[in-house]
Amino acid sequence: MERRAALIRALAMKAKGAKLKSDGAALGDERLKAEGRRWAEAGRAVQAGAKVPRH
Repeated sequence: MERRAALIRALAMKAKGAKLKSDGAALGDERLKAEGRRWAEAGRAVQAGAKVPRH
């Protein structure tokens, strides 16, 4: 169950990052775009960690 929660959390982080990047592009705000990239990268890192096979 922990793994599933991590995947869901990662997807939410990536979605938040995409939203911030989109808002930053629409408003011409580089700070928002940078924050969106950080959120998306963090989500990808969490997702990669959750997909590591367990032995």
